[in-house]
Parts: sequence; C-alpha cells; structure tokens
Amino acid sequence: MTTPEIPPLYRDADFNGPLSDEHAAKLIRTLGPLTDRRVVDLGCGWAEFLLRALATDPAATGLGVDLDEGVLEHGRANARARGLADRVDLVAADVGVWEGEPADVVVNSGSTHVWGGDPLDHTANALAALGDLVRPGGRLLFGECFWRRPPTDAEAAAAMPFIPPAQYRPLPGLVDLALAHGFRLLALSEASPQEWDDFENRHALGWEEWLAGNPDSPRADEVRVRADRHRHARVHGMRETLGFAYLTLVRA
Repeated sequence: MTTPEIPPLYRDADFNGPLSDEHAAKLIRTLGPLTDRRVVDLGCGWAEFLLRALATDPAATGLGVDLDEGVLEHGRANARARGLADRVDLVAADVGVWEGEPADVVVNSGSTHVWGGDPLDHTANALAALGDLVRPGGRLLFGECFWRRPPTDAEAAAAMPFIPPAQYRPLPGLVDLALAHGFRLLALSEASPQEWDDFENRHALGWEEWLAGNPDSPRADEVRVRADRHRHARVHGMRETLGFAYLTLVRA
C-alpha cells in the first residue's frame, strides 16, 4: 500500500512566521525606497516576504538564499505565478558559509540558526555576520523571538524540545544586542497574539487533516507524535511567553 503524502508545513501558510498581510506591508515600507535596490533575504524559506517586497517596486530585484531546495521551489513557483521570476534569484546554499557582496537591503527573519553554532549564540552570531553583509547606511529587517516574560519551570520544560529557555532574551535585551553590533534602530514592532495563532494553526492544519484522512496509515503514529509534541510545546510552553519582534535597523 502506498503511503499518502504528508503535506509540507508551508501548504496552508503564507509566511514562515507570525506575520499578517497588513503587518508585512508596514515592514516593507520601513525598508525605504526599493527602486534599483537589490533585496537580499538570508534564510528566506519560500521567500514570501521577499516576493512581496519586490512586488511594491518594478525596479527592485532580489536574492533569496536557503538550504532547503524544496521550499525554494515552492517560492520559485510563486514567483512565476506573480510575474516576478525575472527579478528574483532563489539559491540553494548554506548561508553560514555564503560569501555575498554587502547589500543595501537585507532581511533575516526567524532564521538566525542558519549561521549555526550553539543555539544560545544564534542571535549574536547572526547579528555579527549580518553586520558584514549590510552596507554602511543600508537597512536590515531582523526578525527574532524574545521572551515576553520568563517562562515558568513547567513552561520551559514544555518548550525545551524546540527552544532552550536561555536561547532568547527579553525585548529590551534583543534591541540592545542589535545596537551593540553596529546598528541603529529605525522601527520596532512585534507579532500580535492573533498573528501567532494564525501561523501555528496553519502549520498544524496539514498534519491534522492528514491524520483524519489516514488513521490507519503505517506512518500515522509518527505524524501523530510529531503533531502532539509541537502542540504541547505551543500550548503549554510558548503561547503565553514567547514573542516575535521585527527590528528595522540601519548599519551605522
């Protein structure tokens, strides 16, 4: 018997992060005029934010870099469907060793892990690397998690399979860390609870629909364990504690 395909997490999601259409449009405006600018998105996933940025200006071009060829192909299909394929390159590469020219506009959102190392150092590693990839006076959109409040021991234990509690810091500490790496803050916002819920619900939907339609599949137990583990971490560990901030920074 052929096992039905398990849908990818991006099947029902627009962005690979807690972000609404309205919020995305506001963030794009903070990047300044994009005419004749090349927007570089590092750890771009399926590059939805990059494509939306390019759609605002017919003279803007873009480059997205990600290690996952599957999600990049999803992004390429979206680019073709929107008439943007001739203005964007989506490249499969390890951002951690990627050596590109510094750019005027750089995006790194929800993917500080692409520079590797200990998870406790991911945010600092990313900011250090990005400092060399943004031209002086250029802008960086940096999206990163922070603790809205310290998790309790029970919440920390629930989140631990996905997030070591010491990996993130409160929002003031995140801003200070960015400034310590040679940036100035132009704009700051955070994902709303509604954006978080919409993002998590969409990611979970494909697995739940697959389980409902394939309860006797040989892979049902595997998918159920994965879905249950993620839901437990979300509901018991992260929903009341974890925030996501968007910092628009200028390279000093």
